[in-house]
Amino acid sequence: MKLTKTLLASTALTVASGMAFADGHMASEMTIVSWGGAYSNSQQKAYHDPYMEKSGITIINDESSPEGVAKMRAQAEAGNITWDLVDLEAADAIRVCDEGLAMEIDHDEVLAAAPDGTSASDDFGDMIVSDCFIPQIVFSTTFGYRTDQVAEGVEPPKGACDVFDLETYPGKRGLNKQPIANMEWALLCDGVAYEDVYDVLETEEGQDRAFAKLDTIKDQTIFWSSAAEAIQLLADGEVFMSSTYNGRLFSAIEEQGQPIGMAWDWQMFDLDGWVVPADLPEDRLARVMDYLYFATDTQRLADQAKFISYGPARASSAPLVSTHAELGIDMAPHMPTEPSNAENTFVNNYTWWADYRDDLDSKFQAWLTQ
Repeated sequence: MKLTKTLLASTALTVASGMAFADGHMASEMTIVSWGGAYSNSQQKAYHDPYMEKSGITIINDESSPEGVAKMRAQAEAGNITWDLVDLEAADAIRVCDEGLAMEIDHDEVLAAAPDGTSASDDFGDMIVSDCFIPQIVFSTTFGYRTDQVAEGVEPPKGACDVFDLETYPGKRGLNKQPIANMEWALLCDGVAYEDVYDVLETEEGQDRAFAKLDTIKDQTIFWSSAAEAIQLLADGEVFMSSTYNGRLFSAIEEQGQPIGMAWDWQMFDLDGWVVPADLPEDRLARVMDYLYFATDTQRLADQAKFISYGPARASSAPLVSTHAELGIDMAPHMPTEPSNAENTFVNNYTWWADYRDDLDSKFQAWLTQ
């Protein structure tokens, strides 16, 4: 579903002039759905607070992004769209777009150009993986480990394949309760070449092979449902290693001083961004478009990197990334794109997962109960 020409023209006129819609034409509050924790905190400080100060509206935070696709489906089926803007990973954004649950966006019409005049679509470039997707950040799913549980004389773990080495690194593991990343790591660490992983995973035999590899650590694994849970498992010392998002690990290590180290090898590189639910009432849609123009410009995306170690999706934002707003430390070395962190990076195949996610979700959940 595309934005109507009328709304496009209205929005373009509004943002070009820097003026708000007349009272009554824009909703006075928004419900924004995201992931909670350190990530939502970074959005609050970089986007929400400045926008509320500028506009005088109220932003309601909902932390339902982990169930975002299912809940968007349910709201559409019920004909009751209660969310105004939803933060999703790239593969899920493709799914909701393909299903008609999210609105297609003309990025150059409704988003700000770069300061030098480069169009939004050129500034975001390949990060725009769907007509409905407004890129926000580059992040990775990687591993943290307890530095105080590494045996004397043993080299600390370096990455994903060390999670399968129970002899060198005994103790409980933490893994996400979903197939993405786990299936790829299982095949990669079982000897499948990086470039062949998705071809193998597309077959029944390949899926069985991935589950067999995961079986080798299943009884030593605690499966988590939220990134906050993964960090808590590490903080409490309940697991030796756990996968989670690099920004959450940054927060635990640098902001909270937890005895946790980063294992970057074969980090799962991914994108996160906004989708606009289809069929919003005009006043709510107008408010969302006004917010998006503000919150996705070059400076705002760079500002988010002051609070969490996720790279901004705009090319023009990258040079503006500097130091942490509160700690004063240089943020560049903590980004997933930092060369020393990215020697072996696994790039998520967003379109593949958009096609296979529902099937593998079912198989993964069935495997968990076996």
